Amino acid sequence: MSGRIYLVGAGPGDPGLLTRRGERCLAAADVVVHDRLVGPRLLDLVRPGAEVIALGRSHDDRDRPSQAAIEALLVERARAGKTVVRLKNGDPFLLGRGAEEAEALRRADVPFEIVPGVSSAFAVPAYAGIPLTHRDHASLVTIATGHQARVGEEAVPPALPWAALAHQGGTLVFLMGMRQMPAIMAALIAHGLAADTPTAAIQSGTTGAQATVVATAGTLAARVRAAGLEAPGVVVVGSVVTLRERIAWFEERPLFGRRIVVTRPRAQAGALADQLEAKGAEVIPFPTIAIAPPSDPVPLERAVAAAGGYDWIVFTSANGVEAFFARFAATAEDYRAEGLVAALAGEDMRGRRVLLPRAAGARPVLPEALRARGAQVDEVVAYRALPPAGADVTGLTAALEAGSVDAITFTSSSTVRNFVALLGRPATARLLANGRPAVACIGPVTAATARDLGLRVDVMPAAYTAAALAAALVQHFGKAAA
Repeated sequence: MSGRIYLVGAGPGDPGLLTRRGERCLAAADVVVHDRLVGPRLLDLVRPGAEVIALGRSHDDRDRPSQAAIEALLVERARAGKTVVRLKNGDPFLLGRGAEEAEALRRADVPFEIVPGVSSAFAVPAYAGIPLTHRDHASLVTIATGHQARVGEEAVPPALPWAALAHQGGTLVFLMGMRQMPAIMAALIAHGLAADTPTAAIQSGTTGAQATVVATAGTLAARVRAAGLEAPGVVVVGSVVTLRERIAWFEERPLFGRRIVVTRPRAQAGALADQLEAKGAEVIPFPTIAIAPPSDPVPLERAVAAAGGYDWIVFTSANGVEAFFARFAATAEDYRAEGLVAALAGEDMRGRRVLLPRAAGARPVLPEALRARGAQVDEVVAYRALPPAGADVTGLTAALEAGSVDAITFTSSSTVRNFVALLGRPATARLLANGRPAVACIGPVTAATARDLGLRVDVMPAAYTAAALAAALVQHFGKAAA
């Protein structure tokens, strides 16, 4: 039995630029084989239990498998009956090896589909405020590889028709051109491009780490070197670059340039991460909780079967709802146990039977308050919040030590406790000191837990929601900048 391969374009970096078709493929995949530069936020869309295979981890891809090995891997998984997503940066058919992989699958008689993606050739300049065409500047766009070729050990620019590129006008876009950018500019100028032609280099475009340098063909290499820009990047050549001064937009977002850690469980990080990314932040997923079923499922099964005999079923979290029903129903405006107590203040609870499905080890505030008002409360463990396996503690610790993290967000007491447990209390105290990074808690209960564990709380919104937490971070960093 043969499975099916989907060659999916991941887009240029911003997870919001993944197509809806690509998202559906990721959700259905048994196996995901992805390029190194595919962002972790996209991998959050992969269903639990799917096999995820990264192709290379170093910047120069020295540890990347050979193309033949990648094609053999895809064929092997498909022949095992798996649904496989080959997740490729940008668009799979633009200056990548998507066509080679499709040919290999056809030779192996493996069914496949192509899911186009948003190319960095278009998206990255747009996020930098540089249109590729404009009535007053360019009606022609040429996209070329900037990937270096080698003659022996000597790095040389790619073999391109440099004279034609230098003289044809319009806009030139070089993908994978950062390492060879000095040689590319030198080749263009040597073949007749004016040295004062406007140019731009954009690093990590469409993400919170985006950085842009504007110069001329003659000065770009020195300006990029002075700014410390590195691959991955896109190079744009042409007078359209001058429009950036008037229409740059992405880098003006209030959290642009801020790197913010989200500690929510992977399946629930999206709401907060989306809010932060919409404000320009670079989100670092570091889930400190994995949601697991109860150790003993029988009590929950009995509670579900007996649900019709209760006057009230009270949920304190989305996890409890998902463990009990197929969908979530809102219960109160104040998203903590005290808020539910207030929401039920007008109800006569005397003699009422209340079922309370929630996390193992949850606070006793709600059941005690309900019992005090005469209710008969049955608590049942609907799920457990456990430290996740495989958390990248080393990577996060390195980022904290380098001072490259601006804020860490906590959305429950469990996220705080597990964060401290994963890093260790001494390391947490050392790395989260002196206001860098800022510690942001979604509400007073989470903040109290953070303080009990020795953390200083810098940000806490008045409303206990993801949107309010993101807004509070904007306000905090706005004050810091002022």
